[in-house]
Amino acid sequence: MSARYFAAAVAAAALVSLAPAALAQQKMVIKASDVHPLGYPTVEAIVRMGAKLEKATSGRLTLQMYPQMQLGGEKEMIEQAQVGALQIARISVGALGPVIDELNVFNMPFIFRDEAHMRKVIDGPIGDELLQKISANPQTRLIALGWMDAGTRNVYSNKPVTKPADLKGMKVRMMGNPIFVETMNAMGGNGVAMGFNELYSAMQTGVVDGAENNEPTVLAQNHYQVAKVYSLTGHLIIPEMFVFSKPSWDKLGKDDQALIRKFSRETQFEQRKLWDEKTAKATEELKAKGVQFVPADKPAFFKATQPVRDKYGAKYSALLQRILDTK
Repeated sequence: MSARYFAAAVAAAALVSLAPAALAQQKMVIKASDVHPLGYPTVEAIVRMGAKLEKATSGRLTLQMYPQMQLGGEKEMIEQAQVGALQIARISVGALGPVIDELNVFNMPFIFRDEAHMRKVIDGPIGDELLQKISANPQTRLIALGWMDAGTRNVYSNKPVTKPADLKGMKVRMMGNPIFVETMNAMGGNGVAMGFNELYSAMQTGVVDGAENNEPTVLAQNHYQVAKVYSLTGHLIIPEMFVFSKPSWDKLGKDDQALIRKFSRETQFEQRKLWDEKTAKATEELKAKGVQFVPADKPAFFKATQPVRDKYGAKYSALLQRILDTK
C-alpha cells in the first residue's frame, strides 16, 4: 500500500471512529411524560430542567412534555421508556419495586418518621445507591436520574377513617404492588390494585369506596368531587423518581449525559420547594371545596401494619437500620 493510500485509510478509519461522537451531538427532542397536569410540581420541575438543557446546548437538546396521562399511565410510560419511544418518565417507586427488590423498603408502611427524615435518606448515600442499582440493572432498561417528593399518603373517601375499624368492608384503591394491597388489608380495609387512570370513575361508580394519596394529587385529579373526607392516616411516605430511557441514553454523548445528571440533581431540590408550596396551597383549596380533614390514630395504624414490616422487612434488616440511623 502506498503512503498516500495508507494515509487515506487512516483518515477514513478516524472518521468512522468519530462517527458515534458526532452523532451524539445531533439534535434530540426529549419526550417527557407524567400522569399529572402542567403546573404540578413533578411536571413543572422537569419542564424547568428542559429549559436549562435547551439553554445550555443552544437548542440542540429540547424537551417536549406530555402531561396528564397523554401517553398513558405509569405502566405504559415505563414500557415506552424501555424501548426509547419516550425519554423521561416520572414514576412511583412502587412501579419498580418488583424489579429492584431493595426499593420495596420505601414501600413499607411507617418506615420514615416524617417527610424530613425521608428527604435525608434520599439525598444521602442510601438514595444514591438505589439510583445506581436501578441504572445498572439490565432488566429495568432505565437510567435513574433523581428522586422526587410525593408527600405523605392519606386515605380519602366519603367517611372519616380515624382507626382500623373504620376501614372494615371498605374497598380502597392501592398502587399495583402486593405490599400496598397488604398494607391496606392490615389497616383494616380491602386493598384493590388499580391503575391510576381508572380511579376517578371507579370512585364515582362505587367500584371502590376510597383511595389514598397526597393532597396535591387529590386536587389535581378532581378526586375531591367524589371523596369529601381526607383522613390523616399518614401510612405511607414514598419518594418518587424520574428515569431516562436506557436506549435513548446510550445515544447521548458523555458531555450531554453529564449535563443531564447535573440538572437532574438540581431538579430533585427544585421539585421539593415546588412541592411544599403546592401542598400548602392544595390543602387550603381542598378545604375551600368542602373537603373535611380529620386526624387519625397513627399509633393504632402503625401497630396494625407491623405484620407487613415483619414479613417484608426481614431481609432488609441492615438497610432498615441505616434508614433508622439517618438523622
